[in-house]
Amino acid sequence: MHFGHLKNIVVLVSAALICACSTMTTISSRKDGTTLVLKDRTVQLPYQDKMKGTSFGNYAFKAVDSGADPFYGVLPLKFKGGHLAADIIFFAPAAFFNLREVFPFYDIDVANGVIRYRTVRSEAWIEYKPKPEEIANARSFFENKAAAAGGH
Repeated sequence: MHFGHLKNIVVLVSAALICACSTMTTISSRKDGTTLVLKDRTVQLPYQDKMKGTSFGNYAFKAVDSGADPFYGVLPLKFKGGHLAADIIFFAPAAFFNLREVFPFYDIDVANGVIRYRTVRSEAWIEYKPKPEEIANARSFFENKAAAAGGH
């Protein structure tokens, strides 16, 4: 195998691995005791974890505070334009896995049905109110999951 071909393969594999990375995110709430059901796990806020990027999927959530109706929605995700360019140049199929990622910081306000997010701890929060179809899809996801598990 020619060294140039090997170098190209290493660059392609490296680009694919870099593009498939995870982002550390912190999800908090201004109210103590908030529970968050995030796709496949239930956690108490504040919560911190690495979450994988996605191109077409979403992170559906259900947040619950005492004294308020559950809040359903999807986490707003950040578009990674630089990854799109790299995917086009080096490995186009990677675009199916990594064009959006979680923001590093989220704050969930169950009572007002708002999720706040930001990239840097020192910047102002951006408020997002999930669209009715996002709320309906998340509610359906968790209700179907509960029904499949035999819950209510």
